[in-house]
Amino acid sequence: MAILYSSERVTASPFLLLVGCVAVLFTAYVLVHTFFLRRLPSNAPPVVSGNLPLTGAWGFWNQRWDFFQYARSHSSTGNFSFHAGPNHIVGMSGDNARQLFFESRDLGFAEGYAVLFGQSPQVKAHDDGNPPPEEASNLFSRRLAYLLKNEQFRKKLPILKSDVQEAIEAIKNEPNGVTNPFESIYRIVFRLTIRMVGADDIANDPVLLEQTLKHFEMIDQSATATSVMFPKFPSPAVLKRTYAGARLYMMVEKIVKQRAESGEKHDDALQYMLDQGDRMFKIIEFIVGALFAGLLNSGINAAYVMCYLATNEEWLAKAREEVRSTAAKYATDLNAPLLHQLDDVPLEAWESEFPVVDLCLKDSIRLNLLGAAFRKNTSGKAIPTGKGNEVIPPNSFVTYAIGDVHLDPKIYPNPAKWDPSRYLPEKAEDKKTIHGFLGWGSGRHPCLGMRFAKLEQNIITAYFLASFDFTLQNEKGVILTEAPLVDLNGHSAMKPKIRQFLKVTPREK
Repeated sequence: MAILYSSERVTASPFLLLVGCVAVLFTAYVLVHTFFLRRLPSNAPPVVSGNLPLTGAWGFWNQRWDFFQYARSHSSTGNFSFHAGPNHIVGMSGDNARQLFFESRDLGFAEGYAVLFGQSPQVKAHDDGNPPPEEASNLFSRRLAYLLKNEQFRKKLPILKSDVQEAIEAIKNEPNGVTNPFESIYRIVFRLTIRMVGADDIANDPVLLEQTLKHFEMIDQSATATSVMFPKFPSPAVLKRTYAGARLYMMVEKIVKQRAESGEKHDDALQYMLDQGDRMFKIIEFIVGALFAGLLNSGINAAYVMCYLATNEEWLAKAREEVRSTAAKYATDLNAPLLHQLDDVPLEAWESEFPVVDLCLKDSIRLNLLGAAFRKNTSGKAIPTGKGNEVIPPNSFVTYAIGDVHLDPKIYPNPAKWDPSRYLPEKAEDKKTIHGFLGWGSGRHPCLGMRFAKLEQNIITAYFLASFDFTLQNEKGVILTEAPLVDLNGHSAMKPKIRQFLKVTPREK
């Protein structure tokens, strides 16, 4: 049988050659990245399974608490390693690890959040003049500390109460007396926060207030895995974050120009920062950072506390009696409705004479403070974890899941249940272990806004209880006997996926 040969050469398609070259280069990059760039010291915590090339451990992003529990249980020390893009991260668990995490001076707070939090509007890049993360964090802390001084609270108290009363009236006028607390009460907290750390021009204008909230929530939603792992890649999340940051910049810049043209000076945070010579992009960074610090947790918890009280007669009765007795102590007219008696309560009483409300808030925070805290080893040397010869390598990031202590049944029995009695002296569950409650920060980084968060919670709760009887119900109007469960895999306090409503009835007395 004869075999015929063609005189023409068979040539590969240029497109196929290109695809082949790209595939080879990509494979080579993955191999180099995985086996050389990701090489860790032998005494670093063990790497979790599913730590993929390039991206790292996806479980950390889409099922964070489940991921943490699995990784913790499969490590002999309770500590483990994984990656988020190019970033090596050490996950830590247990009492000793928690103490190291919250007390070590070698673990940088600002440096950890600067990379892994992923929610900054990025108005300017670091090489365009921004200070290093730690310096920026110190500036933020100084500004916030001034704005939350006692004199500022005393000066702002009347307008804060007025804002709450205005919101209460709006809730009274909602159709059929039904309100979604994760919208109405959340917005009260947003307005009070803008009042303290933003501009009165925004707080006083419903349109500007709603626009600001919209842009802020766009930035909040931009903290995707892709935006953290590949921050320079123009993903939709990064583009949205940049757009929202630019819109906020233009909004505040317009307010500043209007003030300059009119010659008016306001007594608010914006004016203070302008008087200090802060540049516009630093003002925007401060306002957005303060909103993250003061709105997400406080706004969600203020709504959840109402849901918990609506489904717990015992604590509702205790809280209402506390509001009644405190108001009566300072009221100039005991025959006035309870709502108006509260107008006479002074700042000192708002801050110290609502211990029941404080307990209600505290256990709501325990349940809703989700996700993880971040740090970075900035010491330039390996840090021992206290487990054998295990270390946190230099420049590695460190994370600690809040649920490791807040959801520990040995510390908090039946941890998924809301129970303010946990903190009464006879139980003191939060005192069973070091750093047993992390709701107000801990160790070297206490929450700077704790005082304001408690103050606004007390004002909102007191005026709400004085104004309404209320029950919790679903969208169909069916009364609920339990508050919505918290999605423990969330990255931060979040609104429930199934909408909840409060059916309110105005109180006469």
